[in-house]
Amino acid sequence: MSRTALILPIAAAALTLVAGTASAVDPPPAGSVPPDQDPFYSAPADIGSYRPGQVVDERKITPKAGDLADKVDARQISFRTDDSHDGPELAVTTLLVPKKAWTGGGSRPVVSVQAAEDSTGTQCAPSYGISSGDGYAASSALFAGSVLDKGWAVAMPDFEGPKSVFMGGPQAGHAVLDGIRAVRNLGAGGVGASNPWALDGYSGGAQATGWAAELQPSYAPDVRLAGVAMGGTPADPTAVARSLDGGAFSGFEAAATVSLAAEYPEAGIDDLTNAQGKEALQKARGKCLTDLITGFAFKRLADYTTVPDPLSVPSVAAMLQKNTMGAAAPAAPVYDYHANTDEIVPVAQADALTRAWCAKGATVQVVRDVIGEHALEAVVRGGDALSYLADRFAGRTPPDTCA
Repeated sequence: MSRTALILPIAAAALTLVAGTASAVDPPPAGSVPPDQDPFYSAPADIGSYRPGQVVDERKITPKAGDLADKVDARQISFRTDDSHDGPELAVTTLLVPKKAWTGGGSRPVVSVQAAEDSTGTQCAPSYGISSGDGYAASSALFAGSVLDKGWAVAMPDFEGPKSVFMGGPQAGHAVLDGIRAVRNLGAGGVGASNPWALDGYSGGAQATGWAAELQPSYAPDVRLAGVAMGGTPADPTAVARSLDGGAFSGFEAAATVSLAAEYPEAGIDDLTNAQGKEALQKARGKCLTDLITGFAFKRLADYTTVPDPLSVPSVAAMLQKNTMGAAAPAAPVYDYHANTDEIVPVAQADALTRAWCAKGATVQVVRDVIGEHALEAVVRGGDALSYLADRFAGRTPPDTCA
């Protein structure tokens, strides 16, 4: 019996006694309670004894987002993964398997879809949005729809982890790869060891996708990937922060600052803040993207710190470098797309990433659109990204623009 199956009946019984009645109290539907209040998201005391990707718990859910309930069988899976310092923590992924039987050749393909959470609160996580249909997080279902329409299964990890770390590169990569391991280890819904896997993500989801692709050869050599599709990728947090600072989208910068300050206390970000900065960090915690964008538009880091350029402080710069992609090449072929006129994520730092990967021997198809903007690019190239993955699942030779 799962841990959650034991905990929820006990909690229900306690509520019955408090109410002074002998009638049974039904537990809330699975996934309808925010993660901070749901025992399913709590790590066991011995989480360190679990292997990365080992399943801790699992439960079936009825999706409330969009029309997923009519199309898929869904379950949430909790598992052990590693944080940015390789310490053990609990993460959750949502497995969506089409109800229609797979009629293609071989085993049903599976895509780990990284939705752009870009938030600092666990109530914004994809798993909660899919299971509750609540607010901003429910939009995560939109990222899965076109993949499911191909008959492929989807695993959608909460790659920001239990601390909602936005722009934490190694932590996100670990969670994606261990989420794949967990799905394979569980072997539910007809998804097991024989199914081919790929990665897909845009913007904040591409950050997690790229990190998973880069870390896979060293961190999870057992996880074989047929292909990787990513676009609008924030590969270099320093370059992205300098581009966003003081602009309409500086809320992304606020989200990254509060997240990385908590994940990397050794960077000393808290010690660099002035009184206004300490208040801002507190305000930015536990928020979804919409509140962050509206609450921190046109703000500058220097307004919140005791130094004129906090990004250049050695401890901060070292931390940001640890979260910059490009140190190792992915083994899987990559489709990387970006609008040259992207107003949120500058294309130059994405170009630097593909050059670094190519120099290290990666196979990359680089696609750049002369005109476009950040959100529209995901629509313009989303279908091409899935066609690229379909070709990889079919075993076709991947295009390579590195040469």
